[in-house]
Amino acid sequence: MDCIEHSSEAGSGECSGQLVENGGFYGDGRCYKQASPPRCGGGSRNTSPIGRAGSRNTSPSRQKVVKTKPRGLDEETLATFGKAVHADVLMEDSIWAMLPEDLLHEILARVPPFLIFRLRSVCKRWNSLLQDSSFLKFHSSVPSHGPCLLTFWKNSQIPQCSVFSLPLKTWYRIPFTFLPQWAFWLVGSSGGLVCFSGHDGLTFKTLVCNPLTQAWRVLPSMHYNQQRQLIMVVDRMDRSFKVIATSDIYGDKSLPTEVYDSKADSWSVHQIMPAVNLCSSKMAYCDSRLYLETLSPLGLMMYRLDTGGWEHIPAKFPRSLLDGYLVAGTQKRLFLVGRIGLYSTLQSMRIWELDHAKITWVEINRMPPKYFRALLRLSAERFECFGQDNLICFTSWNQGKGLLFDVDKKIWSWIGGCALQSYNNQVCFYKPRFDASIY
Repeated sequence: MDCIEHSSEAGSGECSGQLVENGGFYGDGRCYKQASPPRCGGGSRNTSPIGRAGSRNTSPSRQKVVKTKPRGLDEETLATFGKAVHADVLMEDSIWAMLPEDLLHEILARVPPFLIFRLRSVCKRWNSLLQDSSFLKFHSSVPSHGPCLLTFWKNSQIPQCSVFSLPLKTWYRIPFTFLPQWAFWLVGSSGGLVCFSGHDGLTFKTLVCNPLTQAWRVLPSMHYNQQRQLIMVVDRMDRSFKVIATSDIYGDKSLPTEVYDSKADSWSVHQIMPAVNLCSSKMAYCDSRLYLETLSPLGLMMYRLDTGGWEHIPAKFPRSLLDGYLVAGTQKRLFLVGRIGLYSTLQSMRIWELDHAKITWVEINRMPPKYFRALLRLSAERFECFGQDNLICFTSWNQGKGLLFDVDKKIWSWIGGCALQSYNNQVCFYKPRFDASIY
């Protein structure tokens, strides 16, 4: 695994890793950072009050100490910082070697998935973790490691993939050579699975994989097997997933909506979406509903997964909206992100949330001007926007970094790294899980 460590704010470093032959990867933890100059050694000047005879003792113990709470730390963190630091305790190998199997699996299940590959080199017992049903059972019961950004691109027709862990603030390179050599593109990710669609020759195909386990399979062909917009949703409680193919027009005929169910391993045909003029191919899925933007009639088209039918929502867009993206949040939250302003000097990026009761868009935040100017240097420059769990990420073609907005905390931050620098990158949010099944 190639790993590039890059903080979303200021600091950065580099880390190298190795590949594992049996379909995985691990990092060896070697990080190279610039070392601070030595503070002692031959010829160094002694500035200690004790080391200078006759000098006045200005030790902090003689000064008045004002106790203040460190900025940005809560009370619990402050208490931890105030504790005395003890030397490392020598752990007995004989005790840890007899750790019960279930307790060991419960501990390792809480380790971030990317670091599990590093631990597999400890012993044969740990190397077989990913095939151990007991470990996978504990892993499925713990919360997700946290949101990540998955970037996919092709270098000399070879699929490449890197994942940025937001909790660890580190890039990880995932080998994607296990996928077939098709002309495919990224559809999206849900529940630890990643979906692709593309052409194998002249045949349109859909593929689902788990990047961590490198398990993948091709889904059966649709009843009306033509290229169209897809979206995948995973139900972790039911241990299943669905792929929705929206209605489309092929030639002189309208294609109905189709839904793939992993439990039935088949596609079912549903209602044809009423004739509308879509203003964007971007879709958002939340609360078992799929949303698309329409210009005529103005508003949204909503597909209900439980009934298999389409409905029109007359939610008028904000005035002077240049381009808009629908972004799904947690629960029923649906966001609209877009630029406002007819002139380049007056443009701004804003975020609205749909008020389902009043069927209106309510502005909840604006991108600060310094971030807007850095993200889009030209008024006609294109940008991409996607989200998950109340996190919204912005990328543009001419930037080597992404901009992340936390809707709940109202915090803006940059995400850097070489994996965002290619112009043909496809990016989505991703939650790594070993227990995500492709069946």
